[in-house]
Amino acid sequence: MEETKKLYFGTNTKMYKTIADTTKFIEELVEATHDISPEQARLFVIPSFTALAEAQKKLNDSNIMLGAQNMCWEDEGEYTGEISPVMLKEIGIDIVEIGHSERRHVFGETDYQVKKKVEAAIRHGMTALLCIGETKEQKDCNIQDEILSIQLKTALSSIKSTDADKLLWIAYEPVWAIGVNGTPISKSYATKRHKHIRSVLVDILGEETGCSIPVLYGGSVNMDNARILLSDPNINGLFVGRSAWEAKNFNKMLRHILEI
Repeated sequence: MEETKKLYFGTNTKMYKTIADTTKFIEELVEATHDISPEQARLFVIPSFTALAEAQKKLNDSNIMLGAQNMCWEDEGEYTGEISPVMLKEIGIDIVEIGHSERRHVFGETDYQVKKKVEAAIRHGMTALLCIGETKEQKDCNIQDEILSIQLKTALSSIKSTDADKLLWIAYEPVWAIGVNGTPISKSYATKRHKHIRSVLVDILGEETGCSIPVLYGGSVNMDNARILLSDPNINGLFVGRSAWEAKNFNKMLRHILEI
């Protein structure tokens, strides 16, 4: 597990920041984290689609990776309102966030659609940040591990280990723990879920690759629980929400974790 313990740390700003807001945020973030090397932490920001081109200009010479919040699985076609992987590659996107709970539960994305998007991202050489997680109802029925298994096995059913080793991250985000009204997760619960996720990855991709895939945790992450969560060897990073939407807070939490 030692290979996977390099810190992964980033945020998705959802549908909040304008181009001007995002540009200001990224300029401040680049300045604040300029001394953090990729060997210390793999940093990333995932803003709204309209801000991606300007964000890329600001991040071009930095150590911060740029992600998109969603993507169509087709390169082109009659898909009004969608964004293709070709379009994202043209901008210079590093990461595509796929299967976020809001995409699944608000916009009705299926596990099969998520699978096609993961395949498309990897096919185009972008890192697929696959988001998985159970609802409160599924948790209350004690079927959370079954849900996570289904989401992982469906999404990764045709992914080669050689591709996954370089172009796949997992973000475990229990639906009941994210958002304004989210409930912070307990360390023991997070440990059980991440251990299960790791075992499923090994089952799908083999021991070497399954143990090398970064698995991040997201859901009501804050200064109080960040270090506690990362003390688990199966949690390789944090996918932070509004606690990191200001550059000073992003930087403060990052340095708190790194103890610098």
